[in-house]
Amino acid sequence: MKRPEILLNTPEKKINGNGVKHLKGSSDVHSLCIDNLHDTCCDCDHDHDHISTSKQTPLREDAFKLTDEEKIEIITEKFTEILHTLGLDLNDDSLKDTPRRVAKMYVKEIFAGLHPERKPLIQLFENPYQYHQMLVEKNITVHSYCEHHLVPIIGTAHVAYISNGKVIGLSKINRMVRYYSKRPQVQERLTEQIAEELKNVLQTDDVAVYIDAEHFCVKTRGIEDSQSSTVTVHYGGRFLSDPQVKQEFLSIIHNK
Repeated sequence: MKRPEILLNTPEKKINGNGVKHLKGSSDVHSLCIDNLHDTCCDCDHDHDHISTSKQTPLREDAFKLTDEEKIEIITEKFTEILHTLGLDLNDDSLKDTPRRVAKMYVKEIFAGLHPERKPLIQLFENPYQYHQMLVEKNITVHSYCEHHLVPIIGTAHVAYISNGKVIGLSKINRMVRYYSKRPQVQERLTEQIAEELKNVLQTDDVAVYIDAEHFCVKTRGIEDSQSSTVTVHYGGRFLSDPQVKQEFLSIIHNK
């Protein structure tokens, strides 16, 4: 059965004095824009016609003052308190190192995409073949964590673009998906972050991102529905304006 799509539309953008793109219609102007080259807080106005930081992962301005090791030590201490509060015996051989394992996992693995220094470097190449049809990278693994309950989001991303003269290495698309996945997320924001990054790198709006994922906050708690999944889609440029281009993309990703 075909799953319904959540179509994410991109509002009009503005560019501030630092060259940082934002979206119209926000009241949250203090979020740290970690997905730009500058890892400092945006120099934002406070007018109602300003931008939305809803596409940005919300972080404090001091998010990167601590080193990885300092963060691991603090999280280890706090998680020890959590397990102790739950009544677990941390003297048990199986549990005694769990707080530090969790801390290292948070900092070094599942939330590693929070730090802009880990953002993959994307190199553009000329398009000597003059290939101007869509390029589709299918079935990219998505491993993320729901920011509401910190449980897994596991699924697949399909990413496409139409070159306007430049191309990027195929593995860079996978790395881009991985980077934005490795942080507390909501699927809608993840879809938009991948799409916007690809647009910025390639300097084209002709980008499509389609994510189909299972949320363990739905599968293993609350409603405990193990069969459902969530689909989110971003269509930009010709993928949005030309039904034939959109249909070609959908036919390619659904063709097993």
